[in-house]
Amino acid sequence: MKKTEIVGFKRANLGRSASQELRAQGNVPCVLYGGEDQISFFAPAYLFRPLLNTPDAYEVILNIEGTEYTAILQETQFHPVNDQLIHADFLLINPDKVIKIEVPIKLQGVSLGQQKGGKLVQMLRKLRIQGPAKNIPEFISLNIEELDLGKSIKVGAIQLEGVKILVPAANPVATITVPRALRGQ
Repeated sequence: MKKTEIVGFKRANLGRSASQELRAQGNVPCVLYGGEDQISFFAPAYLFRPLLNTPDAYEVILNIEGTEYTAILQETQFHPVNDQLIHADFLLINPDKVIKIEVPIKLQGVSLGQQKGGKLVQMLRKLRIQGPAKNIPEFISLNIEELDLGKSIKVGAIQLEGVKILVPAANPVATITVPRALRGQ
C-alpha cells in the first residue's frame, strides 16, 4: 500500500453545530476506530486530496496532536449538492491485523486480440481482498498478452499469497471484444 500522512487535532466539542463550524473553516470532522477508545478529531480538507482522487490503496499515518496512528480510510461522506467531503472514518491497523480493502488492478501488456483488431474492456478496476495489512499489495498486476478475441480473464485466474479474494471467481476482470468487421468472418 502507498503511504500518506494527515495531521489532525482532537475535537473538544462534538455534535452537529460544532461539525458545521469545522466544515465552514475548511476542516473535516473524523473518527478513528479500532483501538481501545474511538478518537474524534478534525483535519484540514486539502490533506484528503491524495486519498480521494486516486484508485490506489493508502496506509495513512495519522498525526493527532503529536501521537501517530497507522490507519486506513474506511468510509467517507460527501455533501449531496456540492460534493465536499463532510466526514471521514479511519480504521486503526497494525501489520498483523486482518483488514478488508479494495486494491487497484493494473493490466500489463498488449493482448493477441488487440493485435487482431479487438478492443480491451476492463470490467473490474478494483479487487476487494481481505488479509493482514502487511500482505496487502499496492496494486494487482495482471498479464493479458495471451488473451485472444472474444476471451476474458476471470477473477479466479488471480493468485495472491497471504490474502483472500472476496470477489466471486467467475467475475470477469477484462475481455477482448470482437469488432463488428470481424464478426461475419
